[in-house]
Amino acid sequence: MRIVLVLPCCIGDVVLGTAVLTALRRAYPQAHIAWAVGEWSAQAVANHPHVDELIDTGRAALPLYNLTDFWRFVGKLRAGCYDLMVSLVRSPLMSLAALASGIPQRAGLDSGGRGFGYTHRARVDPHQVRHESEIYLETCRVLGLNTQNATPNVPLDAQARQQVRALLDERGLRRPYIVLNPGGGVNPGMTLSAKRYPIPWLAEIGLTLAQENNAALVLLGGPDDGALLEVLRSAIGCDWPMLSLAGRLSFPQIGALAYDSLLYLGNDSGLTHYASAIGAPTVMLLGPTDPRRYGPAGPNSLALWKPWQADARGVSAGVQNWDWECDGLRPEAALAELRAWLG
Repeated sequence: MRIVLVLPCCIGDVVLGTAVLTALRRAYPQAHIAWAVGEWSAQAVANHPHVDELIDTGRAALPLYNLTDFWRFVGKLRAGCYDLMVSLVRSPLMSLAALASGIPQRAGLDSGGRGFGYTHRARVDPHQVRHESEIYLETCRVLGLNTQNATPNVPLDAQARQQVRALLDERGLRRPYIVLNPGGGVNPGMTLSAKRYPIPWLAEIGLTLAQENNAALVLLGGPDDGALLEVLRSAIGCDWPMLSLAGRLSFPQIGALAYDSLLYLGNDSGLTHYASAIGAPTVMLLGPTDPRRYGPAGPNSLALWKPWQADARGVSAGVQNWDWECDGLRPEAALAELRAWLG
């Protein structure tokens, strides 16, 4: 049995898609499972024990927007001689690529009739608020697979854990520590920087918790977040044990850093979903996005959100009239929930 799972973008979506990966591996323990994933997101599942092969779909959110890329992708699907394709992409172009691939069994999301190319269509109501991982699992249910206890998951890498501990010891950073990640909202598929919790508020929450728990602070970001971490460091503004890590860590190391922390605190972003899926104590600060659809799905996670009238269709509908000052959860309210959760 040869299976290809298709979800190129983005990091958070790919992490949530690991619930489908779990259901597929449980149903087909001896199968060869490939994941067609973009360069931006591949690291999130590169070391997953259920994945036998990664198919590079390039840097774009969807490798189908011109004829050359479309047929190149279809060629990769044909060359794999797959028995089953499972698509978690809501796009008529992906549905057309599935049809052109010649793969005999094709399961995929069918939102608004866009799943015409699949033999097994998981019908999705875009106006029904459901968690993304649960929507993805519909592709397994239409195949008759057991989805019980299939949740987003990422393995903890023991070697990466040793490397991170050595790095913190080398920098003289004491434990316990709290991880603050101010980034997110930028990926090849969409830019939605409104998802970022205000830096002064994040600094207030982080420093208050660090002082109350005698914990150090680790400021975490991607390769392009160096300036953002400097703004956060300035906003914290006191001589407190602190380490800034912008683009220094691999995904397994980020997971290990989060796993051993007192708390990982971040926005609705791919890295926050990654930390949650690895089992780290994770708190996601949500603003214009609804946690019922996008909240962290890990066993040791908390979503902090001040309810507002978010569009039921999710981020695909855009964000209108959002303002953190008027609509966001302020630091004092967030701290009250955090203290109760941390015990």
